[in-house]
Amino acid sequence: MSASGGTKAIVAALSANLAIAVAKFVAFLFSGSSAMLAESVHSLADSGNQGLLLVGGKRAQRQATPQHPFGYGRERYIYAFLVSIVLFSVGGMFAIYEGYEKIKDPHEIEHWYWPVGVLVFAIIAEAFSFRTAIKESNPLRGKQSWSQFIRRAKAPELPVVLLEDLGALVGLVLALGGVGLALATGNGVWDGVGTLCIGVLLIVIAIVLAAETKSLLLGESAGVDEVRKIEAAMVDGDTVTRVIHMRTLHLGPEELLVAAKLAVRHDDTAAEVAAAINAAEARIREAVPIARAIYLEPDLYDEAAAKRGTNPGMTPAPDSSPH
Repeated sequence: MSASGGTKAIVAALSANLAIAVAKFVAFLFSGSSAMLAESVHSLADSGNQGLLLVGGKRAQRQATPQHPFGYGRERYIYAFLVSIVLFSVGGMFAIYEGYEKIKDPHEIEHWYWPVGVLVFAIIAEAFSFRTAIKESNPLRGKQSWSQFIRRAKAPELPVVLLEDLGALVGLVLALGGVGLALATGNGVWDGVGTLCIGVLLIVIAIVLAAETKSLLLGESAGVDEVRKIEAAMVDGDTVTRVIHMRTLHLGPEELLVAAKLAVRHDDTAAEVAAAINAAEARIREAVPIARAIYLEPDLYDEAAAKRGTNPGMTPAPDSSPH
């Protein structure tokens, strides 16, 4: 996995979640708090998710084969989508079930210092993991807002870890609130309410992750800046006079396919056209290094045909809206 895949952030989140899961489960055994049980399952699900991201990053590095000539870069999207399924089913639905059961049959929390102490420890550990994910994301985020970064990032790992860590921190606060209210009122129903809130939170995050990774799985074009750089690199003003139309597609976070039809002068020789196409490919790779699969077709530009739509004269603008 490349550096942009956020391996350091994934490992930090995995280490924190494994330690937190053990601590939460011990606290559940001593206190009987449903919120602690839901949170321990949540941390186990998060640990499994980080494992999935690491496996996906490793498998995506496999070399292309005749059956998969463009490689396995999209495996990272598949494993990120699996994360959303695990978060929804194992984390969210289990928490809702536990919350419902606790509200239906409430009981007092025992040994209150266990859940409170573990939740405080977990908040500190998750904050460290969240800080690592933010630090890893900032160089890639640039001037984008956090919501724009999560919606537009082509590498899925960092957005997944960011959302998971944010959800974990909010969930811990909800669990602490539920346990605190149950202790203050002596009514175990509040513990169940906190657990229900955790479940709803996890399901919302899972739906957001599923929507984002679905767009990546379907295939997204290059970003606006990359498209402009590629178009500028194609035209030399001599042999290649304009881009008739172009399509781009991410084969993976760090691999881009570029297919374009270029207008050349009608009196150029075949050798001159071939040299111009090769030069255009070299300029594209220099301008946008992740453009690795490039297919350029020379043609004569026909303005009348372009107006009729049979020889389109414009490249569709890349979608800059959310996925």
